[in-house]
Amino acid sequence: MTASLKLGLVGFGKIARDQHLPAIASTEGAELAAVASPHNTAEGVGNYRTLEAMLEAEPGLDAIVMCQPPQVRYAAARTALAAGKHVFLEKPPGVTVSEVEALTALARSQDVSLFASWHSRYAAAVPQAREWLASRKLRRASIAWKEDVRHWHPGQTWIFEAGGFGVFDPGVNALSILTEVVRDPICVTAAELEIPANRQAPIAARLTLETVQGAPIEVEFDFRQTGPQTWDIVLEAEDGRLVLSEGGGKLAIDAAPQATPLAGEYPAMYRHFVDLVRNRRSDADLAPLRLVADAFLCARFLQTEAFED
Repeated sequence: MTASLKLGLVGFGKIARDQHLPAIASTEGAELAAVASPHNTAEGVGNYRTLEAMLEAEPGLDAIVMCQPPQVRYAAARTALAAGKHVFLEKPPGVTVSEVEALTALARSQDVSLFASWHSRYAAAVPQAREWLASRKLRRASIAWKEDVRHWHPGQTWIFEAGGFGVFDPGVNALSILTEVVRDPICVTAAELEIPANRQAPIAARLTLETVQGAPIEVEFDFRQTGPQTWDIVLEAEDGRLVLSEGGGKLAIDAAPQATPLAGEYPAMYRHFVDLVRNRRSDADLAPLRLVADAFLCARFLQTEAFED
């Protein structure tokens, strides 16, 4: 029997507790051995305040899972890769495209695996949507991704700081599904980003995208949604209309709901990571992050009212 991967997890906040811990526990071939966090501790494993302390005290770790804010993820991932550890990056994988490209090259030189995870690509209905569109020509698409930042990121000021992505933190989930389902290259043709007067990252965004075949894609992200949350993608082809809702968890074709398999996004990612490590492969697709970067490059920046959490 192949030994389980001994994982060290860096950054023990809400996403690590809610998603990573149960996913690791349910994944054959993976085992949490240590946590590095300056503020929080986990039961039953070694706890350290820094990644460096964890690496020194736990030389038997096989891989490091990065769950800290994106602004500090590059330096930590570089340290882990240089120590010969495989690395799992929570999304977004970095603040910039060049950071992830550099990490990919470092992983290759160290002969270790790098996984830039996009959890929404593992939502239950995404494979069915990809299969449906594979035999059709996309005519147009739209995305509405609107949620309440106070609910999903309470007190997390880093998300509105430079490099924190703002509304693109959830928005990149939609772009990860889009670039998984739509196989044609996609470019950003226009963008408007609303930035609160007291913040550095957008609270809302409107993007106009286009496939290389000329299909228009209208995108709206908003962090100010209260009440029911909206995570919808609509794809229109010449012979039908597909709606992915609930972040890719539900699917309807021509208004008829479709059966979807039960699936857990994070367990599926950990199974994939175990497979990557065992086969010494990497998976660091940059397509979603590149669209975010392009939106910032071509955007009109609109100041909006100050935001207080």
